[in-house]
Amino acid sequence: MALLHRIRLLTLILCAALAATLLTSVTARADAHPRETGRTVSGPGTPRAEVGLDPATGTPTLAVTRQGRTVLEPSPLGIVTERADLSTGLTLTGRTDREINEHYTTAAGKDRTRSVRMHEARFRFRSTATGARLDLTVRVSRDGVAYRYTLPATSGNVLGETSAFTLPGDAAAWLGAYRKDNENLFNGYGATAAPTGEYMMQGLFRTGSGDGADYALIAESDLSGSYAAAHLTHTAGSPTYGIKLWDGTPIQTSGTGTLTTPWRAVITGDLATVTQSTFTDDLAPASRVRDTSWIKPGKALWTWLAGGRAAGQSLEMQKGYVDYAAARHWPYTVVDAGWYFDPAQWDVTDPDWQQNSWIPELVRYGRERGVGIHVWIHHRDLDTPEEREQWLPTLEKWGVKGVKIDFMDSESQATFQWYDQILAATAAHHLLVNFHGSTIPKGLQRTWPQVMSFEGVNGEEKKTNTPQHLATLPFTRNVLGSMDFTPGAFHKPDRPNAGSDAGELGLTVLYESGIQNLSGKPGSYDARPVARTFLEQLPNAWDETRLLAGAPGESAVEARRSGSRWFIGGTYAGAARTAAVPLTIGHGTWLVETVTDTPAGLVRTPHVVRGGATLSVDVVANGGFAAVACRWYAGRTDC
Repeated sequence: MALLHRIRLLTLILCAALAATLLTSVTARADAHPRETGRTVSGPGTPRAEVGLDPATGTPTLAVTRQGRTVLEPSPLGIVTERADLSTGLTLTGRTDREINEHYTTAAGKDRTRSVRMHEARFRFRSTATGARLDLTVRVSRDGVAYRYTLPATSGNVLGETSAFTLPGDAAAWLGAYRKDNENLFNGYGATAAPTGEYMMQGLFRTGSGDGADYALIAESDLSGSYAAAHLTHTAGSPTYGIKLWDGTPIQTSGTGTLTTPWRAVITGDLATVTQSTFTDDLAPASRVRDTSWIKPGKALWTWLAGGRAAGQSLEMQKGYVDYAAARHWPYTVVDAGWYFDPAQWDVTDPDWQQNSWIPELVRYGRERGVGIHVWIHHRDLDTPEEREQWLPTLEKWGVKGVKIDFMDSESQATFQWYDQILAATAAHHLLVNFHGSTIPKGLQRTWPQVMSFEGVNGEEKKTNTPQHLATLPFTRNVLGSMDFTPGAFHKPDRPNAGSDAGELGLTVLYESGIQNLSGKPGSYDARPVARTFLEQLPNAWDETRLLAGAPGESAVEARRSGSRWFIGGTYAGAARTAAVPLTIGHGTWLVETVTDTPAGLVRTPHVVRGGATLSVDVVANGGFAAVACRWYAGRTDC
C-alpha cells in the first residue's frame, strides 16, 4: 500500500509539473513574443506584414513584403487625439491572434460569391508618458494587408493620424489629384518624384519589373459616420505618402464609446491579383439587409448625355425610352434632373401634392413592359430626416425602383453620418441607390447591397478624359467597387476613343457597375446594329472576373463571366496595333466573337480558339474591342 501511495503521489507531482510547463508555454506564446521589437503577421497567401517598434523613440511602424520582396518599407503608424499623442513613446504590452473565415454573396461586383480567409493579429500598446492605450489590428489575406486603430472612450476627439506609406525609392505610381467628388484623371509618375500635393485614396504603386513586379493599391474600408474619409498627401522627393482626414477637422468622438477607425488597406500582388481583388469588400461588415430578393442589378438606358433636360424630361419622351429599353430587354431607364419641381414650392400639407409629378404614370407604363424606373434626386432634397420621410416613402409608393442621389461633394464625418442614414432608409424602402458627386465604395456595397454604383470617377460626361486614364481605371478606381462611368456615348465627339466605336463598346464590359448606365442616344445604337446586338446580350451581373492582359496607363483587357459565357472588353492607349490577348478563360475550345473597328464600321468576326491560346485582335489608335466567348461545338457559328 505504501508503494502504491508513493506511485500516486509521484503521478500527481508529475501532472502538476506538466500542467505548469504547458501554462508557461501558452503564456510565452501569447505574451513574451509581442515584447520583441518586430512582429510578423502572415496570412494564407504570399503577403506578410511586420509590425515594428523603434526601441529608442517608441514609434510603431508597419512593413509589407511579398515573396521576400519589399512592397512597403517600414511606414509610420499612429494617431493623435486631443488627450494623447499615440504615435511615439509607446510600449508593446500584448498580442492576440485569430483566423477569419467568411463566405458571402453580393448582388453586384466582380464576383457574386466570395470566400474570405485572413489572419488577424491585435497588438496592444501603451504610452509610457500618459498610460493611454492604443490597439493596432492587422489583417493579412492572400491579396492584401490592412490595419486599423482602436481607442478607449476616454481618448477624446481625433486630431489626425500619423499613418503613412513608404514605398521603395524606385517605385512607379498612378495617382489622381484629390477633389471632394473623387473625379479627377489618373496620371503616371515616379512615386518619389510625384508633385507635392494631395491625392485620391486609390493610389496604385509598382515595385520591381517584369515577372518580379509587385503592385500595391492603397485604399480604405469600413468607413461610417464615426470617422471621415482619408486621402493621400505627398511631398515631392519623398517616397512616403501620408494620410489626411478630409479637411483636417477633428473627428468628434463624444458619446461614441470605443472608437475603431476605418481600415487602411494595401491590396497587393501581381497585377491580376490586385485587379481581381475584393479585399476592401472583404474587410467591410456583413450585409445589414436581411431580405435581398428585391435587389436586382442591370443595364439602364440613361439619356442625359444625349442632351440634358432636352433629351427627355417629359412623360411622352420617357415612354419612348421605356419602349426602346423594353425592345432591348434592358431592365431599367433613368430619369435625370428636371422631372420634379423644387419641393420648397410645393404645399406638402396637401395630400395630393405628389400629383404634380408624371412619374407614377411612367412607372405604370414601364411595369407593363418589364422596365423599372430610376429617378435622379439632389442631395439637398434628402439631407434632413423630414425630407427623407417626405420623399422615400413616396417614391416607394409610386413603384420607383431606384434613386440616383447627386452632389454630396464631401467626405466629412457629417457627410458619412448622412450616408449611414440614407443607406438604412433606402434599404427600408426597397430603393436601389447610385451615388453621384460622391465618395468611392470603401466596402459599402457589401454592407448595404442595395448600392448598385458610385460615380467617384472622371467619367464619360467629362471632356478631359485621356486614353491613358481609360487604361488606368480598371487597375485603380474600379478595383474598389462598382463605378458609374456611364459608357456607350457613341454620339460624343470629345471622348478620347472617338475613333473607336469598338473601344467604347468594350468599356461596357471593362468597367463594372451594378447599374450600367448606357449613355447613348437610341439613334446612336440603331446606327450601330453590331453594337446594339452586343448590348442586348450583355448580362445584368457577373459571376467571375479575370484580367487577361494590360498595364496601367497603356492597356487593359478583362473577361467577365455570366453563366457559361465570357464577355471581354479591351482598351488601348497609343498607336494602332494587332493586340495579342491570352484567352485564359478555361480549357477546351471556344467560339469567340470579336467586335472591332473597320473603315466600314463595326464588324463582328467569329474565331474558334483553344483555351489558353492567344487571340489576335486588330485595334485602331487609342481604341479597343469587345467580344463574347462561348463553348464551341461543330456547326456553332454564334454565341
